[in-house]
Amino acid sequence: MDLLTDRIKEDMKASMKGGDKARLGVIRLILSAIKQIEVDERIQLDNERTLLTLDKMLKQRRESIRLFAEAGRDDLVAIEEAEILVIQDFLPQALTEQEIDAMVSEAVAESGAESIKDMGKVMALLKAKMQGRADMSVVSVKIKAALAG
Repeated sequence: MDLLTDRIKEDMKASMKGGDKARLGVIRLILSAIKQIEVDERIQLDNERTLLTLDKMLKQRRESIRLFAEAGRDDLVAIEEAEILVIQDFLPQALTEQEIDAMVSEAVAESGAESIKDMGKVMALLKAKMQGRADMSVVSVKIKAALAG
């Protein structure tokens, strides 16, 4: 099985050789987060769990960008955006707006959801399919819109 962590480690070596310090720093953060989970839980992360970790890191950076933008710290926003680009290199191809809309419609129909109370059912169907491929906060807004309409 081809582990995503192996690919990340190979990319770290390439960044070291290429002298790309910014990319190397982000890759080290990724590997550190993965190692922390492995040590804490005494497991080796599979690709699915690694994707969850990367997705969590993306969420943290998106939140930081929002806060830094509100504070007028464009310099810090730029750093976080650059980190997002590196993290996304290890995630599957991002879903397009149309793909997300289609998947939301399909999940609403499949779950038989009729109101906002059924949002959890729809989210449960989509979470695994979209993990690492879409910003789940955006997906959540789309589900609410679909169920409200």
